[in-house]
Amino acid sequence: MSIDREQIIKEQFTEISLTPKNMALYSVRTSVLCAVKNALPFFRGEVLDVGCGIMPYKSLILKNKSVNRYIGMDLRQTDYHGKVPPDLYWDGINIPLTDNSINTVMATEFLEHYHSTNNVLVEINRVMAPGGILFGTVPFIWNLHEIPFDEYRFTPYSLRRHLEKSGFYKIEIVPLGGANRAMAQMLGLWFPLVSFKGKKILKWGFYHFFKWLIRRDKIFTEFDNHRNSLFSGLSFIAYKHE
Repeated sequence: MSIDREQIIKEQFTEISLTPKNMALYSVRTSVLCAVKNALPFFRGEVLDVGCGIMPYKSLILKNKSVNRYIGMDLRQTDYHGKVPPDLYWDGINIPLTDNSINTVMATEFLEHYHSTNNVLVEINRVMAPGGILFGTVPFIWNLHEIPFDEYRFTPYSLRRHLEKSGFYKIEIVPLGGANRAMAQMLGLWFPLVSFKGKKILKWGFYHFFKWLIRRDKIFTEFDNHRNSLFSGLSFIAYKHE
């Protein structure tokens, strides 16, 4: 791994520090990192990282002694991984691996970009070994990005239906962040996009309010129509039938 890549991974993914300039990035990256760490004890065997980008979690995953191999997979041309080639290329439709060959699949911030959710989940299920685990995250509060390849924002109910329809079971879906983080994320996204008189003066006030929201955030475990209805994104774990 090059020094530049190591530095980028630390500064933007695994050891990101909060600054007034990176509030939105900090919110989503720290919550995804927390979800990855929580799921790691379930990882085993060969791990396939779908839409791996610059493979920011590779070193973290390989520290798990139950993991034998990490495979980062991405499209041949993507701005996201830039000069970092993945371990495996795919065409966005067919995964070039045999049936029942992968024990663990992860797909962080990936499904929202895929036009046919069921098709890609069925293909992921195909390459997974019986009893294999699928881990992923999806955003909920986020602006349009990677246009025109930004397709969906999932609710926990639509996500569960897609997973079940694609052959997964024992599905657990939890928020990446609760209402306070959702509000913080919205502020972090909104502030750089608008221009108004006094913006520079308000910048530090927004920053300290953002920090307060992040500290006060509480992640709930059951969704409802009231207090537990606003979240920043979702994390999920699902299993392939034995």
